Amino acid sequence: MHKLISGILAMLVICTFVASAQSANHPVVIAATTAFDGKGNVLHDVHIKVDGARIVAVNPSSSEPVDYDLRGLTVLPGWIDAHAHITWSFGPDGRNAGTEGTTQGDAYRSASNAWVTLMGGFTTVQSVGSPTDISLRDAIAKGILPGPRILTAVEPLVGKGEATGTPEEIRAFIRKQKEAGADLIKIFASKSIRQGGGMTLSQEQLNAACDEAHKQGLRTLVHAYKDAVRAATLAGCTQIEHGTLASDDDLKLMAKRGTYFDPQCGLVIENYMLNKSRYIGTEGYTDEGFAAMEKILPVDHEIVQHAAKTPGLKMVFGTDAVAGAHGRNAEEFIDRVRDCGVDPMSAMVSANSLGAEALGMADQIGSLAVGMQADIIALDGDPLKDITAVRRVVFVMKGGLVFKNVAPKAIPLFAGVQP
Repeated sequence: MHKLISGILAMLVICTFVASAQSANHPVVIAATTAFDGKGNVLHDVHIKVDGARIVAVNPSSSEPVDYDLRGLTVLPGWIDAHAHITWSFGPDGRNAGTEGTTQGDAYRSASNAWVTLMGGFTTVQSVGSPTDISLRDAIAKGILPGPRILTAVEPLVGKGEATGTPEEIRAFIRKQKEAGADLIKIFASKSIRQGGGMTLSQEQLNAACDEAHKQGLRTLVHAYKDAVRAATLAGCTQIEHGTLASDDDLKLMAKRGTYFDPQCGLVIENYMLNKSRYIGTEGYTDEGFAAMEKILPVDHEIVQHAAKTPGLKMVFGTDAVAGAHGRNAEEFIDRVRDCGVDPMSAMVSANSLGAEALGMADQIGSLAVGMQADIIALDGDPLKDITAVRRVVFVMKGGLVFKNVAPKAIPLFAGVQP
């Protein structure tokens, strides 16, 4: 796929130029009447000063000149999606193509996924499992393409019982991913919920995988349902994905062990249902599987409700965004608040400072504070009063560069080009 990235430049050169044109030679000041600091606090009437890629001051409003007037909006750190599949797309026939494509068209679609995700307010995503993520991650990091900061798992460890390998073979697989450039390890310890969610790795295998990853300095994200939730927690894995049908005792154990929990409340299944005709009949998607997902959605709501009430449980924000969901990641906020009773500020924090902590990046992203990356977004509305405000992202800055500026008082990005 790396040979195809150059083909994307023509399509997105204007977007990249627009962002690059705003690399000011002097600090810029953002004015905000309401700002969330990413840790659960609301700041009022502040000026946020950005120098290069970082925030250098967050002070009370003053008479200094303002470069971006975001007063009347809600300003907050760029969101973090802890579980996405950024290169997953629909193919030329409009059908599910997964993440394995290596054609020029696949590269264009991956770049488009990155762009719409960034436009949706997500400045960092964790893409959990495709070798094609690497070229996209690196191109964005180098400034060749616009998109969110990407952390990738490269190739996931897929549980297949004894066929997965011995503990030593699993350890070798983990080291291979490290050598391939993985930022984290994705582990499938359960079958898909479409197939019942049964456990596919033994406790010994999970112990080996998560222990070796820890030795390699890599975090582990475990796709787990039912009994696999407790097994992965006992194995010392970093984060549990999905967790449907876990017990309250399992949730309490995660809280006790400091294990991060990333359940999905609605977007992923809603997206499958919305795009059923594009998925049905492709690998892994059957009528029976769709029936199972439809039945499990209320259970997904229940696990999020229980997780929100479990003291000390670190529930982060992840969408499992696949083809059809990119750019709509924020719908998961609405599902959590509307359908699961999650406190709106807690939902914001889960995708800000808590998400950054889970990624091991709490000293870089997720908060509006001095020294942090200048990842700053603004919403037209207050999500604490109306959670659907998350759909109205009108300003996006990532690393000090403005990629979107359609706020009511927006300043043109440069002469002759309107935001």
